[in-house]
Amino acid sequence: MSQRLRVAVLFGGRSGEHEVSLMSAESIMRALDPEKYEVIPIGITKEGRWLMGKDPLAALKAGVADRLAEMIPAAFLTDPANPGLIAFDPGELAGHQSRLAFDVVFPALHGPYGEDGTIQGMLELANIPYVGSGVAGSAVGMDKVLMKAVFRSAGLPVLDYIVVKRKQLVDRIDQIQEQVAETIGYPCFVKPANLGSSVGVSKANSPEDLAKALGEAARYDRKILVEKAAVGYREVEVSVLGNDEPKTSIPGEIVPGGEFYDYRAKYLDDTSELVIPARISPNAADQVRRLAAAAFLAVDAAGLARVDFFVHPETEEIFVNEINTMPGFTRISMYPKLWEATGLPYSRLLDRLIELALERHRDKNASAVGFEGDSE
Repeated sequence: MSQRLRVAVLFGGRSGEHEVSLMSAESIMRALDPEKYEVIPIGITKEGRWLMGKDPLAALKAGVADRLAEMIPAAFLTDPANPGLIAFDPGELAGHQSRLAFDVVFPALHGPYGEDGTIQGMLELANIPYVGSGVAGSAVGMDKVLMKAVFRSAGLPVLDYIVVKRKQLVDRIDQIQEQVAETIGYPCFVKPANLGSSVGVSKANSPEDLAKALGEAARYDRKILVEKAAVGYREVEVSVLGNDEPKTSIPGEIVPGGEFYDYRAKYLDDTSELVIPARISPNAADQVRRLAAAAFLAVDAAGLARVDFFVHPETEEIFVNEINTMPGFTRISMYPKLWEATGLPYSRLLDRLIELALERHRDKNASAVGFEGDSE
């Protein structure tokens, strides 16, 4: 048997999607073929402490001090000549340090401090291959305001929106309400710019709702997106896989159990329905797949992404809602389910993501560093 690849799976983290990350990582680690991979689980607490040991996933899920205390503190070593993780043994060999190397990192992290380019930048400094988009693609994909601007620049159809800063809520709430009424209208959605899984997202049907929704979104981010609601449209999603030549899955459809597909509907109850394939015409399906690949390339994504759309069932008008560069990865999450329906099973999907990470790393390292003079 050939030597197994050492895959470090990162999970947890400091974002509001900490628990979602634990669910994704658990599914990923269970599905990685033990004959191909040696899995190294690395947990990150909500305070940002890196932990490893026998079972950091169980420790983070329990969330109690004594379980966390059993874990070994660790720190990442961003040294391209000697990359890896430094583990600090708190036991009898207090102060002893050991270095743990690995071949590729799977950052199963959602939201800020994991999906936004921060972890990706650290891994770039260490010259370690990793699954998913690079610094720029991750940052733009995380920030809904930058994302919408890039989509518009690329000629992709997006809904009308305005941007509100948290500081403006103190003395400009009346002006914001007037602006929304004049340019967006009701109902509208209010979202933190840098968060996923519908955390902090609210639907506003009136100026009073808007004020409350802005306050809720401001708990999570200094920058807030207020967007026109796509009333009467279907929520359609497409999974994307690849680097410079991305492939797209068949579209799926979300049928929310409540007013919209919020955090509770995604992870805490079973009232929503995932319909695969989406109930749209072949022409609309072709269009959303084309737009999904275009959105992926527009933000310079890599590896994987899920692109979400609004599709009108009668006119077939389409709007790109957003791109998620590290979508939920449980077996019941839409991203892997769409690929499974397209013919790519979960375990093989993980193989392909690791292959893409290694391919992208080789391609990046093929670039010259600095000016080398004339080639003659």
